[in-house]
Amino acid sequence: MVLAVGGYLLVAEDDKGQAEVLRRYLTAEGYDTVVVHDGLAALDHVRRRSPDLLVLDVMMPGLDGLTIARILRAESAVPILMLTARAGEDDLLAGLDGGADDYLTKPYSPRELTARARALLRRSNARARADETVLTVGKLVVDSGRHQVHADGEPVQCTPGEFAILAALAEQPERVFTRAQLLEHTNGVERDSVERTIDVHVLNLRRKIEPNPKRPVRLVTVYGIGYKLTAGPA
Repeated sequence: MVLAVGGYLLVAEDDKGQAEVLRRYLTAEGYDTVVVHDGLAALDHVRRRSPDLLVLDVMMPGLDGLTIARILRAESAVPILMLTARAGEDDLLAGLDGGADDYLTKPYSPRELTARARALLRRSNARARADETVLTVGKLVVDSGRHQVHADGEPVQCTPGEFAILAALAEQPERVFTRAQLLEHTNGVERDSVERTIDVHVLNLRRKIEPNPKRPVRLVTVYGIGYKLTAGPA
């Protein structure tokens, strides 16, 4: 089978009618799209075929979407676009904290979903084409070519969104980035909760790269502006 030029997408949605609508729309937009209807099938499919993007419903039989995202983040960098009928901020934060790269609440338009998918794929493809660039800031090492991060000599597992933020900051240490600027490096799509989305990614990164996440010395807040990356402790 010849794959569509847009990329290979997996849609995990238990509503078969909605899943078919998405499959047809994404296929028409140039994406080779496969659909599964339960969490275990989604997890198995990602492990076997490594899609370019996973569109993942939160409420899934077998395994829920949040559990799937957490499992995959321990073993894969596949971009994840989470779908949910819940619109509360806590649900948004839970999805991002679990490893999702973007979050879309129902009801949504297929056009909006396609725009989100396109942005995630564009960022993922750009990273795949990146040169073997290794950025070192103090004892933090960001390898863009291999999509690897080491802090104090230890490997750090990052979601694609977290890695994009860290790589952008590492390219220009000590430069202060606003949240809007960092968003451009994550998904490139305007959202209602821009600042909160970036804050969640930063919180997760601090847990992974800071000696003491409660007193960050690497990923530092510049109050009233945004964030910067410093060399931290010697």
